[in-house]
Amino acid sequence: MAAYTTYRALKQALEDADYPATKEQLIETAERNGADEMTLKALRAIPPVDYRSFLEVEASVEIRDEDPELEAALKAERRRLHTHPGLSERTKDVPPPNPIVEELGENRGS
Repeated sequence: MAAYTTYRALKQALEDADYPATKEQLIETAERNGADEMTLKALRAIPPVDYRSFLEVEASVEIRDEDPELEAALKAERRRLHTHPGLSERTKDVPPPNPIVEELGENRGS
């Protein structure tokens, strides 16, 4: 079974984390804030790199929320924002560029 947490539990566990932070520092902060065991497992499963913000941590942790619609929106946002090397660019949820806007620019003076 994959380690996962909820957005609320992760936010609460890392509310006073100082960034940039290593994986070990994030786990220590979560333990100090009384994080539940699933949140700690999810943090132990993230890559051992320096995280510059909560958004980078959130993008690395598997999050399952109670609201499926909110969960889908959070997953799409994390796919767009991932910054870790080795992850495929095509896994990002980014719309293709509009060829008209590319050629003529966003504001054509109209």
